[in-house]
Amino acid sequence: MEASRPAGADDIPRIVELARLLRVELGSMKGGPLWAARDSLPEPLDASYRALLDRDDACVVVGTIDDVVFGYAAVTTETLRSGERLAVITDLFVEPDAREVSVGDAMIADVIAFCTTRGCIGIDAIALPGHRATKNFFEAHAFTARALTMHHSLDGFVTDDARDRA
Repeated sequence: MEASRPAGADDIPRIVELARLLRVELGSMKGGPLWAARDSLPEPLDASYRALLDRDDACVVVGTIDDVVFGYAAVTTETLRSGERLAVITDLFVEPDAREVSVGDAMIADVIAFCTTRGCIGIDAIALPGHRATKNFFEAHAFTARALTMHHSLDGFVTDDARDRA
């Protein structure tokens, strides 16, 4: 049975393993190298995820099938200049073989519940260009695009766009 639960310290090694799989998957996509350099949690990953577990303004959940962890999600909250709170999903990953069986659905429900109890006005999440499955997943859970980030690569930082032109 698919489920989601709050992550604990004992889950950190598995979360780190899944985070590395996320980096590999996104690293080969358009926008992935810059996502890895700017938006992914910093090394050492075990320390980064332990720090999230200790924060009152963050939540880490794991998605399971028959109590075996196949995915994880992390969300943080921030206070806007208006004083309102916005949540930001930093990570959401399910192993490819466990996708399409509601593990992600269970985790996003827990993430949304956490954000609701924290009084957030909304939740932001990133979907890389061309990652249709991620976009479809978020849209199925009532997420809509509120901004598009445009990027122009300059010499000195090789991105996937530069590889495409080569």
